[in-house]
Amino acid sequence: MCGIHLIWGKNANEDSIREMMRQSHHRGPDQEETFSPWPGLWIGVNRLKIIHPGQEADQPFSSEDGKSLLLWNGEIYNHKALKSLLSKMGVEFQTESDTEVLLHWIRLFGSEGLNKLEGMFAFIYVDLTNKSLLVGRDRNGEKPLYYSQNQDRLILSSEAIAINTQTKSPIDENQWEHFFYNRSPLLGNTFFKGIKEWKPSRFSQIFQHSTFRWDNIALPASKELAQNKESFKSLLEQVVQEQFHADVPVGMMMSGGADSSLLYATWYQQTGVELPAFTLQVEQKYRKKYSDADAARELIKKVPAQHHLVSVDQDVFWENWEEYLSSVDFPIGDSAGFLTWLIGKEAKKSVKVMITGAGADELWGGYQRHQAFDYYLNNYHWIRKIRPLLQYLPLNRSYAKFLNSISDSANKTFQNFAALRPISDDLAMDSERNFNSQLSSYKRVLDFDRQQYLVQDVLKINDQLLMAQGLEGRAPYLDQKMLSFWMDIKTDSFLKKKQWIRELLNESGLESISKRKKMGFGLPLQEWFAERGEFSKRVFHSIKAFEASHGKSFPKGMRELAKNPESGIKNYFLELYNLFLLAEWVKLRKL
Repeated sequence: MCGIHLIWGKNANEDSIREMMRQSHHRGPDQEETFSPWPGLWIGVNRLKIIHPGQEADQPFSSEDGKSLLLWNGEIYNHKALKSLLSKMGVEFQTESDTEVLLHWIRLFGSEGLNKLEGMFAFIYVDLTNKSLLVGRDRNGEKPLYYSQNQDRLILSSEAIAINTQTKSPIDENQWEHFFYNRSPLLGNTFFKGIKEWKPSRFSQIFQHSTFRWDNIALPASKELAQNKESFKSLLEQVVQEQFHADVPVGMMMSGGADSSLLYATWYQQTGVELPAFTLQVEQKYRKKYSDADAARELIKKVPAQHHLVSVDQDVFWENWEEYLSSVDFPIGDSAGFLTWLIGKEAKKSVKVMITGAGADELWGGYQRHQAFDYYLNNYHWIRKIRPLLQYLPLNRSYAKFLNSISDSANKTFQNFAALRPISDDLAMDSERNFNSQLSSYKRVLDFDRQQYLVQDVLKINDQLLMAQGLEGRAPYLDQKMLSFWMDIKTDSFLKKKQWIRELLNESGLESISKRKKMGFGLPLQEWFAERGEFSKRVFHSIKAFEASHGKSFPKGMRELAKNPESGIKNYFLELYNLFLLAEWVKLRKL
């Protein structure tokens, strides 16, 4: 796990690359290095040592013949299998690292070998013979990569902020609307003009000043497994064995929910080894609703762990806010970001790898919007008929949003369910390409969540805010073997309400976890705002100042709320927090 950086062309020099590295020092505090493979090209790396921590595996990692080198960020979980094949081909290894395996794999197989990689990664492979680069990113977007390109220069980095130390880009006001409704910039964009995100599964061979020709890393067909719970269990056991191991201490983000509980229970059943586990605990008066700590305590009575509770209240929030904000590459409108960062702050005292349940909800139908969409598909005709009448009835926030989200387009209906508020047709069209028309209507929206929400929210939080504490986050449910298996499933009922995850929990004697109501992972914002105390005052003051300085470029709904944030306490508390985060980040970065 590292930060990787490259400047090729105008103003490429050691001072510039070191400035980028300083910006992302937290990503790899264990080792840093710069190098110029040829005039006009500089690369740099911040290394977090996870596999083979010795200096023999430091980066950039060069081939023995001096013809190629590699800098990268991530883990290759099947590196032992790839190494075995390479050894049979006559490759001799000097380390036990996956870095050396990846270098030789690309050296011998090039881009055609990328589909065999099982892991999370963003890499830059430098071919010194023909002075070219091979650049790629993993299928799910677990590891970040950003770029800026013009006719004079190419810049690549693990962080958009690092690139902005060179480009000094203004803020991209076109992203306001997408952030306000969907919590993030549009996929492929950042908040900086001219700084783009390298999309998941993409790779490209690049020659100086050439235009990218994008190609996709193919997802191999899964082994011919029966589409049932037993196959899912077998794959999960294999994935846990691979991803829970490292050459440094491993811990668990334990929410007391189904996903992380099943991962940890599977590990403990296989090994009998207790791992450090970290759970958020809110103040006493909110614990009936925000019950992660209670659920986790029940879990470890049956599946022992070295349990750590991480407390949060308004005092803790404000004490850590500025430090947290400085860790944000660019804001994601989700208070889970702060909580992940806070848990990481405690966890880094004892571990360097954190296992998370990321990806299970998106693939296996765990969100309320998936249930709402399933209901919509099955009842669309009568809902459309009675909808005009229902609009005149006093409905709670959830029912009102459901009705206001209904569209003649199934795709747009789901986008409305997923957004904080129903979106415009234009905004919906911006993301229309992420729907796979070859899938069933229900599976199509799960895949949409995998490509958009998972990448833009969940995985960015896992990477940004754990890496801010020098921790590697891993997501076993997103393993390539699991994804291939998921792609093959044709029966929609297997993909609803995390059926197999809950059944396996029941078989493990963890019925209380499997029956637990789905709870979002976030701060008690509604309750904090409702108190109308210091929290509200500080948040509203920041939002109003933001509107005064930037409001002319806000979309209508965003500006209305920013002008009168007090009006949103009851129904728009999520939007209020997101506006506050964006306002504070823009002020910090002087944009």
